Amino acid sequence: MVLTLVAALQTSGLPPGYSGRDGELRVQIPKLEGSVTIDGRLDEPEWGQAARLTGFSEYAPVDGRPAEDSTEVLVWYSSGAIYFGVRAFEPPGAVHATRADRDKIAADDYVQILLDTFDDHRQAIVFGMNPLGIQSDGVLNEGTQSGVTGLGGTIRDSVDLSADFVYQSKGRVTDYGYEVEIRIPFKSLRYQRAPTQDWGLNVIRQVQHSGHQDTWTPARRAAASFLGQSGTLAGLHDLRRGLVLDLNPEATGKADGAPQDPSSWHYTTTGPALGGNVRWGVSNNLTLTGTGNPDFSQVEADAGQLQFDPRQALFFAEKRPFFLEGLEQFDTPNTLIYTRRLVQPVVAVKLTGKVSGTNLGALFGVDGAGASLTGTDHPVYNILRIRRDLVGQSTVGLVYTDRIEGGDYNRVAGADARLVLGPIYALALQGAQSFTRSSGGVVNAPLWQATLDRTGREFAFHYGITGIHPDFVAASGFIARPGIVTAVVDHRLTFFGRPGSSLESWTPDLFLFGRWQYDDFTSGRAAEDRELHVNLTGVLRGGWAITSGVFFESFGYDSSLYRDYALEHTSGSVTDTMRFVGTPHIRNLDLLLNVATPQFKRFSGTLLLLPAIQDENFFEWAPARILILQATGDWRPTDQLRVRASYSHQQYWRKTDGSTVGLRRIPRLKVEYQVSRPVFVRLVGQYDSQWQDSLRDDSRTNEPILIRDPTTGVYTRAAARTNNAVRVDWLVSYHPTPGTVMYAGYGNSLTEPDALAFRDLHRTSDGFFVKFSYLFRM
Repeated sequence: MVLTLVAALQTSGLPPGYSGRDGELRVQIPKLEGSVTIDGRLDEPEWGQAARLTGFSEYAPVDGRPAEDSTEVLVWYSSGAIYFGVRAFEPPGAVHATRADRDKIAADDYVQILLDTFDDHRQAIVFGMNPLGIQSDGVLNEGTQSGVTGLGGTIRDSVDLSADFVYQSKGRVTDYGYEVEIRIPFKSLRYQRAPTQDWGLNVIRQVQHSGHQDTWTPARRAAASFLGQSGTLAGLHDLRRGLVLDLNPEATGKADGAPQDPSSWHYTTTGPALGGNVRWGVSNNLTLTGTGNPDFSQVEADAGQLQFDPRQALFFAEKRPFFLEGLEQFDTPNTLIYTRRLVQPVVAVKLTGKVSGTNLGALFGVDGAGASLTGTDHPVYNILRIRRDLVGQSTVGLVYTDRIEGGDYNRVAGADARLVLGPIYALALQGAQSFTRSSGGVVNAPLWQATLDRTGREFAFHYGITGIHPDFVAASGFIARPGIVTAVVDHRLTFFGRPGSSLESWTPDLFLFGRWQYDDFTSGRAAEDRELHVNLTGVLRGGWAITSGVFFESFGYDSSLYRDYALEHTSGSVTDTMRFVGTPHIRNLDLLLNVATPQFKRFSGTLLLLPAIQDENFFEWAPARILILQATGDWRPTDQLRVRASYSHQQYWRKTDGSTVGLRRIPRLKVEYQVSRPVFVRLVGQYDSQWQDSLRDDSRTNEPILIRDPTTGVYTRAAARTNNAVRVDWLVSYHPTPGTVMYAGYGNSLTEPDALAFRDLHRTSDGFFVKFSYLFRM
């Protein structure tokens, strides 16, 4: 009642509002030529004339209900920028707000403004702010993630926070909640060329004290498109973007250390190495960017990952600034474009944008010689991605990639389509062919995929089948495992609690999965791996999410994984090498518990516990008991200090005698201190401990396993081995705006003989770097 009264007093005397719940979604916003100071106070006269968005609805965890906490968004524009003012109402003391680094506000309350500047309901630029105005921005690309998760929930497309846009925002916590003031210059946007145009608009608000996510438009989860449920900013005219030309020179100096001999340490200094980026707005809707000799020393090292299946490569997301901008334009099913293939580019140029309903992404790059097989050639990449809008939210796309190294090449050409079939159905199709020349021979091979999704509110499903030929190669993309066909059937039901109940929703999920060797599938033979997962997910009031599950699986022997295995067979005084023949199938029984806490004001955490009563021991291809544990905890003791701790544990016990055959432990700690809004300090430490026992033909002959060296052809015993790698990195950053930065950092790699002992650590390498970069906006 008090908040309702405060909201009424705040809005008295203002122009009529546009209520999302009342369907008032076409907004005529005023054009004003005044100027305001972005200070987090909505007290200038222009705000009194702004259009007012009200009537928010809850979207998650339960859609269709009025939002419990009121939100009011004011909006107007001038010739050079669009302005938003947010008043978010919450009970006293309930606001979550920290001085976070850019894109690190997920634990805070925040508001996201989604601008669909081409009004095509397929892509939106997202400007997010926490209550202090700390920014988190990116792009929402429709149709890349929507579907059933396999763990009991339907997901909408999440925001890719890769891109950084230049805009101003400032916020403050008030007695009734918080206020945020935002100015987004048209120079930072791509939009239509028409003199008068409409833009799609939605506003999302995350309320951490309740765990609810609210939207201005009454968006429903039972929809094939989230952006298709946006409102409209109508009649924008006479927008002036001006010249868009950004010059971003940079200079980097390094000192890399390594042992010169057992008793001395030597540093090799390089630099200053000069490089830079340039960005030119060719038109309102096309941007050309280039980079020369870029340096990525400041990019945080990848966190260690557990490998659940050694037959599949691990995926690491792109983090490098040049490649992040416009990355959404290169999205393809099955990741046929993976920019991390350009390891250390000498030069790269890309063109991104949208022309007449067609999204365009083109990339040309020359990689460093160190990325080539010979060590002397410079691999050349030519990448093109085109996606054309069809009726509704449907699209059709083409992709072409070309990697040339010396006289060899790999080329991939493909087509894909996403067809939205009514309100809640979507069909996706893809076909591609690779052409690879190596050592004078040329091999062609296909990839194909089809999926069908139903994103209903109570009942949803996902059907899919994907085939990748053994000879299919995507040297400019990422294929986790070629030579297989996978099929999935995933059904889920969702039940919703009454308003105010402790259990807000619960979702049982039935997941069926099959995996074939490609030739077995085309020959009509049975699946090699079969999985049945039964999961149950509950969402509790306040933001708790708990998933439990039981997995019934059968994995077949993959002879290609063990092609270099043999057995050391001794008979009397004669020792011989025998062929390794694995058990045809191993049956698995796994349990799952996954818990995510709410985003408390000072703490949040997750826990994944996967104990396997029986699972496959990939080291020896034998039955084993397995324990997988992944835990994370985020502690925010002050508004400026953030501590994130994580621990990953993977252990295999032989079923025959209970001995440990493999153990991996990865503790990781990251501490960040936000000295001020542009200045922060980061310290990251990670310990990756791996141990493997001497291998034997467990559960069969128990004879020692030999592994052949592919280079020499010599077989040697798979003896016990251990590796303990420690990495410590610190970084000091001054980052007032995107592009203008100063970094100073140090990294240190260490090892020790005994796992997690911390008694005999010694350096294997280290390095210092300093980097300066400045953004000139013409």
